[in-house]
Amino acid sequence: MPDICLYFHMHQPKRLKKYSLFHYKQNDLEQEYFNSSMNQHYFEKASEKCYSPALKLLLRLVEENHGKFAFSLSVTGTFLEQALKTKSGREIIETLQQLSSTGRLEFLDETYYHSLASLFPDKSEFISQVKKHSEIIKDLFNQTPKVFRNTELIYSNEIASVVESMGYKGILTEGIEHVLGWKSPNYVYKNLNGNLKVLLRNYKLSDDVGYRFSAKWWADFPLTADKYASWLSGTQGDTVNLFMDFETFGEHHWKDTGIFEFLGHFPSESLKYQNLSFKTVSETLEKEAKDQIDVPYNLSWADMERDVSAWLGNKLQGACFFKLQQISEKTKILNDENTSHIFRLLQTSDHLYYICTKSWADGDVHKHFSPYKENTPYDNFINYMNILRDFEMQLDQKLDVKAKEQSEVLSFQKMLNTKNIFESASFSALAASRR
Repeated sequence: MPDICLYFHMHQPKRLKKYSLFHYKQNDLEQEYFNSSMNQHYFEKASEKCYSPALKLLLRLVEENHGKFAFSLSVTGTFLEQALKTKSGREIIETLQQLSSTGRLEFLDETYYHSLASLFPDKSEFISQVKKHSEIIKDLFNQTPKVFRNTELIYSNEIASVVESMGYKGILTEGIEHVLGWKSPNYVYKNLNGNLKVLLRNYKLSDDVGYRFSAKWWADFPLTADKYASWLSGTQGDTVNLFMDFETFGEHHWKDTGIFEFLGHFPSESLKYQNLSFKTVSETLEKEAKDQIDVPYNLSWADMERDVSAWLGNKLQGACFFKLQQISEKTKILNDENTSHIFRLLQTSDHLYYICTKSWADGDVHKHFSPYKENTPYDNFINYMNILRDFEMQLDQKLDVKAKEQSEVLSFQKMLNTKNIFESASFSALAASRR
């Protein structure tokens, strides 16, 4: 009897300004590097077309189906930060809070900044970002996530071991053939030599909605809720894991495609089948794991390769990622909360995504999401590297000041120690002369 495990992801990056090393510098580095007006424009546009109507519809579906409809969601910290600054965003958070109170929406953890910190050799930065994300989910929605979803479903044996050591009971990733072989994604698995349960995305059925829904060239167009439910009912396994971006509803597929009508009828059409039921991620993980999966390399849900080449596939991206690692070591030494926040905003994986030089369909997707459509990946590289270098210079200046202050403190302490020793010796001599 397959359960339907429905999971969505919500993310909005803080997009970079077109930046020159030679213009007048502001004291506020967030205003210096990030295009606040563009970010607000994209957020409000997506709120109107997607987030607000889709969340309100999901709340109605939970209420109408009397607890029989459930889904899971992860929301990045960069999304929530922007939401808290606008009226439409605060309304979105209120709707999410209402959904959370029903008990039929489960929040997942991820990196607060939608970063690639899990790929750093030193995992302390990754762990810090995940903890920060867990805190904001607890503060806003009164949930402590038990399941982890890494940026872009990036997964490996190493990452799974780190996530397991942090106390999570499950993790999500892609169910692609070159990992599974003959195995089906429609079962619960465990990580290699561990007890962390793994849910694998059924990418074929997920992409039928996420990518192909409005594709008129598709043999199964148009996709209706009753047709889709019949496919799910006929699927073999314990669970059908349907993972997709939340922007599927209204943004990737506009309202006039019928995507909201599809979502509105999907639960009731599915529940007509006795062998179908909706489960949150944690509820799905209560099933027994069938086997282990071995993923010695980095797996993701992006592009045809399903690896990390969308962000690290060329030398330009590699140079930026190496610079991020260098800066990471310096921010640890400085240990300043505001500086760390700016640096982590610069880690958001979208910045590297816009530097991808792939061709054909994958290249078109990367270009579609780039905020400056006229820019080439090389333009985006120069802009991003200019910002990283400027930030590093700002960081070096602060480290120099900190080193000077520490040196002055040490000199002062040394002077006090010398003075105390001298006074102690003088006092001893004086006392001796009086005896």
